[in-house]
Amino acid sequence: MAINGSTLATLKRGQRGIIKAIDATDPQVQRLMVLGLVEGAEVEHASAAIGGDPIEFRLFGNGISLRQ
Repeated sequence: MAINGSTLATLKRGQRGIIKAIDATDPQVQRLMVLGLVEGAEVEHASAAIGGDPIEFRLFGNGISLRQ
């Protein structure tokens, strides 16, 4: 997933980005799309656990945590 020329993993806490491109052929990516990670969605890096994994993202008013 590309966000403003970077990826979800490169967003710093408090930064926001808009998803610009998705490789929808990958089955794992399709599962993330069901959660709302789709092209055009605004994503904010809300927080991360100690050690940086998992990371909590906010989108469409909801929070989701993803492991690297």
